[in-house]
Amino acid sequence: MITIKEIAKQLNMSTTTVSNVIHGKTSEVSDDTKKKVQDFLDKVDYVPNINARNLAQNESKIIGLALKARADKYENLIMDPFVSELIGGVEETIRNAGYFMMLYISSDTTEIMRHVSTWNVDGLILFGMIGDDGIRVSEKYKKPIVCIDTYSIEGLKHFTNVGLDDEQGTYDITNYLITQGHRKIAFLSDNMTGVDLARLTGYKKALKDAGIKYKSDNFLKIRPRSSEIEESLDEICKRSKDFTAIVCVSDLYAVTLMAALEDRGISVPNDISIVGFDDNMLGKYHRPALTTVHQDIKAKGVTAADTLLKQLSGHKTPNQIQLPTKLVIRDTVKNIQK
Repeated sequence: MITIKEIAKQLNMSTTTVSNVIHGKTSEVSDDTKKKVQDFLDKVDYVPNINARNLAQNESKIIGLALKARADKYENLIMDPFVSELIGGVEETIRNAGYFMMLYISSDTTEIMRHVSTWNVDGLILFGMIGDDGIRVSEKYKKPIVCIDTYSIEGLKHFTNVGLDDEQGTYDITNYLITQGHRKIAFLSDNMTGVDLARLTGYKKALKDAGIKYKSDNFLKIRPRSSEIEESLDEICKRSKDFTAIVCVSDLYAVTLMAALEDRGISVPNDISIVGFDDNMLGKYHRPALTTVHQDIKAKGVTAADTLLKQLSGHKTPNQIQLPTKLVIRDTVKNIQK
């Protein structure tokens, strides 16, 4: 690759003049000189050395995105429509701001820490952190950090978490089922931590406010690994006869369950009502179309990236940013009021 020094020598100019043209600092450069330099750059197909420029400016122009994927849940995290849409929002925002994105996915927080602490990135976005994960990462990584859907950031006041009022969203959709006459309502998830716990709490609160007692049998645990999913769905479908409605923690699980029910001759919503959470394309295009809680998934990624960019510019950001949710009423809930 030809250097600025070599270009300047061939054009009989100073390296400063050539550098200014390359980097757009041309207020004191004549039009003839700009054209001469640009014509030469086109001729030799010159590509700026971004690493050298960033090193000189003490920045990498790279933002890291570290995703924690539970080993008992994901074999390929990006196959989840929620995750892929989230990543898309982050990447587009970073790219439009002139940055690059470095993506790392692991089920092991220690492995994530080991890698991110050595990355030459200007800032970090974390997704899927639970328990003390955020604290452990912050001990190794001292640059700006923004979290997405993290519910354990106590003591991390320099973090910003971008999330939802998940509890209220699930409260609202459970309450909607109750207004349609449902009282035997189950909750389906694969765990009781983080986001799922917040949604479970909202479901329980709606039951309590309606005078409906929550029982441990109301919790239906799906095991999403490919080696377990069919047996798990078979068990859940058999237990579905005990309920008139099921609140699913995500649209992905809701659509997965509806397909399993239909395969076994159980009609949605005639035999059982199903609702989800996210409002992604799976629920929109399934038939019957899924009643769910809407969140703007892309906006969540965009907001996280924008927040980190503000931090990199020296601006303070709030500890919590909560994006809105709303009910989307479609075709998977039957009114069973007498």
